[in-house]
Amino acid sequence: MNAQVNRAMLVSIILVVAGWFCADRLPGPAGLLPELREDPRQVAVTRPSFEATVGDITYTVRPLYEYDISGLVVSLHDADSWWDWIHRAANDRLNVMDLCVIYGQNARTGAYQGLSYSSGEFECNFSTRSSEKWQAFYVPALSNNHLLTDQPGIARTMRGVHIGDQVRIHGYLSEYSHHHGFNFFRGTSTTRFDTGNGACETIFVDDVQILRSGGYLWRVLMWVGVAGMVLSAAAWFVLPPEPV
Repeated sequence: MNAQVNRAMLVSIILVVAGWFCADRLPGPAGLLPELREDPRQVAVTRPSFEATVGDITYTVRPLYEYDISGLVVSLHDADSWWDWIHRAANDRLNVMDLCVIYGQNARTGAYQGLSYSSGEFECNFSTRSSEKWQAFYVPALSNNHLLTDQPGIARTMRGVHIGDQVRIHGYLSEYSHHHGFNFFRGTSTTRFDTGNGACETIFVDDVQILRSGGYLWRVLMWVGVAGMVLSAAAWFVLPPEPV
């Protein structure tokens, strides 16, 4: 019986390792939906400023443009992460998630492949050691999106997004502020051609959709492996040893 338990443990470990390394693998261009090959749509609006409340903080949101973007998530950041002290210090609970996505030319050419991506509290970083891949990558077809919402349902959908997912986000490029203890203000980029500080899109979201999940099966297999490891460990201690 212990030999069977050992085999089950080995299989479970393999599933966990495979799931861990493959869950965030980006699909190739052939696996991208047609919507991702388009650039974001932006239309000026005259919608007045409005208030949004999260917890005990009331924010003033000023919409500038209606905005619709479909993209492949290459990196992300949850503003509720334990190490994200800047959002907590700023009383910024309206910014739920940051999604770094590629779209447009990069989606059409596949130039996003072979680059490394990572997200910090306010930025998306991307790099490659290949000069050829760097020259092929079109920087304006990548954006880091600060996603705002005061709706718990939308926030849950945002936090259900993973690297490798294809998403559509609709809302408003917006400035927002509060006066809870101090004066806080955050703006937004309104063009895809800027870089550096202030180049991120700040979107008050009214709809977010996961159009196609990337590594869902791998994540399921990883958790099956975790469960198998726990059960195998329990069985190893509970079952009697094999006779010699």
